[in-house]
Amino acid sequence: MKLLPKAKHGTVSRKQSGEMPKLRLMGVYKAFGKKKVLNGVDLDVAKGESLVIIGGSGTGKSVTLKCILGLLQPDKGGIEFDGQNLADLTQAERDEVNSKIGMLFQSAALFDSLSVWENVAFSLLQNKTVSKAEAKRIAIQKLAQVGLNKDVAEVYPADLSGGMKKRVGLARAIATNPEVIFFDEPTTGLDPIMSDVINDLIVSTVKQLGATALTITHDMNSAKKIADKIAMLYEGKIIWVGTVKELEKTKNPYVRQFVAGSANGPIKMEVKV
Repeated sequence: MKLLPKAKHGTVSRKQSGEMPKLRLMGVYKAFGKKKVLNGVDLDVAKGESLVIIGGSGTGKSVTLKCILGLLQPDKGGIEFDGQNLADLTQAERDEVNSKIGMLFQSAALFDSLSVWENVAFSLLQNKTVSKAEAKRIAIQKLAQVGLNKDVAEVYPADLSGGMKKRVGLARAIATNPEVIFFDEPTTGLDPIMSDVINDLIVSTVKQLGATALTITHDMNSAKKIADKIAMLYEGKIIWVGTVKELEKTKNPYVRQFVAGSANGPIKMEVKV
């Protein structure tokens, strides 16, 4: 049986410092039939921290995110938000937690039948927390925050480029001034220049809100740009956690191979013929 290295923490853990993390995953397991995807994930995300989970395709990054969001139920283990175990919450309490979360989906996931401003203000309109006029004002404000002018507000997603769709998706993610924002492969499908523009926008918007950010990606340029901390997920476990500077110096062979994008190393990719 192959032994994986234990997760290395480059800095003092939340438990040691006595600071309650914004998010905490404790021994989270998730399987689909005989396929074990998460095999005991332990991870803390501090309040106001931008943490990026890296790892190859099929390592469990998206499943981890879905478990936190409540789209999937872990088979075992606990997930805490501000010290509350999400499994113990009533539906109303869970809805309250979800109202504090923003999400940028991998493909932006805009509604084709809604205008851009209606997409950005979707949560505000659905929950009827403000008037339609106020929702539109907030949407235009958030579009400006991601570098889009008010003329864009009236067009539809089909009229937008890939980079503009990502910006609209980001504007929607921050429309309710969330405490936590999740980013699912935020630069997928974008050219290098637009990817860097999106990375800069993520950094600036997260800082402006003072939000906690959790990103999943296999794009190392993106990870290094937006992360305070990076965690590597491999075979359903977090095998390394550290800062970007610690990433550059680590001797962990799994991390070094992944960062280098090398075919040679302990990570073996399955090739189906």
